[in-house]
Amino acid sequence: MTELLKPLGKLIPDPADAALTPDERAVVLAVEAILATQIKAHAKRDDAAGRYPTGSIAALKPSGLFQASLPGTLGGLGAGHRFSLEVQLRLAMTDSSVAQVFKVHDELVREVLCYCPPFQRQRIATQILEQDAVLGLAVAEAGRTAQSPMQTEARPDGRGGFIVDGVKIYTTGAAEADVIATWGFNAAAATAEAPLLGMQMLLIPRDTPGVTIHRDWDVLGQRATDSGSITFNNVCCPAEWVGSVPGEGPLVHSSLRYQAGFAAVLTGIGLGALAEATEFVRTQSRPWATAHVERACDDPMLQRTTGELAADLAAAYSLVMSTADLLDTFESAKGDRAALALPISAAKSVAHRASLRACSEIHGLMGTRSVSSRFGFDRWWRNARTLSLHDPVEYKHVELGRHLLTAWDPEPGVYQ
Repeated sequence: MTELLKPLGKLIPDPADAALTPDERAVVLAVEAILATQIKAHAKRDDAAGRYPTGSIAALKPSGLFQASLPGTLGGLGAGHRFSLEVQLRLAMTDSSVAQVFKVHDELVREVLCYCPPFQRQRIATQILEQDAVLGLAVAEAGRTAQSPMQTEARPDGRGGFIVDGVKIYTTGAAEADVIATWGFNAAAATAEAPLLGMQMLLIPRDTPGVTIHRDWDVLGQRATDSGSITFNNVCCPAEWVGSVPGEGPLVHSSLRYQAGFAAVLTGIGLGALAEATEFVRTQSRPWATAHVERACDDPMLQRTTGELAADLAAAYSLVMSTADLLDTFESAKGDRAALALPISAAKSVAHRASLRACSEIHGLMGTRSVSSRFGFDRWWRNARTLSLHDPVEYKHVELGRHLLTAWDPEPGVYQ
């Protein structure tokens, strides 16, 4: 049992027992060692600063984590989705901002390699393998028009590349990423019948002239994701950095992959909160007078609440990991998309509720002294509440209910 998991007993498996390949397991064990020795010390400080977790990401690079999802044919491990979700969850148990930065990188590596120009695959792999490149994301915008899916322009430069102009928000991981992945709209490629043909993925090195990272992220939680705004002003993206072939992306299950990742990170936040709370109860909480026990951890009321929170989080963990296997099966066999989407909606729902409840109720377990700012326990709820707002969980319930009542299947979309 690793140090990180000791407070949770046997609630989730030790990495040595997880359903991973030996190579995947070795990376997870290396990551957990870094979590315990380095990232845990950075987490509260980075949260307070509200800026990119520079030290934590640098500490993780030697583990091989950022190369693992590259296919074996390109020099990576070809790690499966169970590996990815296990890592996201375990990172979130210590620092959920670091987990989300890795989440974005991992999803981009898995996705862009599927629809980028053929020559780009080895180029991206080389950047990641030899230069430890980390990918960040700049996609969301504050508004859109009826004529195009987004306002950021990607104008052909006549040499196979593009000139990019626009403003992006919620740019997770991009503030200090080596390469920023962004979508622009190429009106010259779009048609009235197929406007998505104008969607163009562009890979832009962070230090490219015309890229302005505003570092204006000022929010309740997930503060160290540094997901502020970025302006692209007449930015040149040459042909060698074009990230997609028009009409080839995004993938029909892209949204499902990142929904599964959100469920994993939320579950990890809840587990991390419970782990800290149980340790606090054992070592610092005072027993309530009418409990008639010598130690707070022997109070049957606290035991009951702890057990209920643990049961919900264990259920969330199990559901999340089952979606990992479904993702791998879907990608290998291209099966029924609805059979992938609906279980992921269920996992997101359960993770959402289990995480928010655990992060709120841990203070009832620990007692009044737990709200002291020196402990920083508030970050668990702040992070869970912020991440849970990425898209409304009630729409996951609508998807499930609509399917059960009318046999409707979710269509591919940005969030479903």
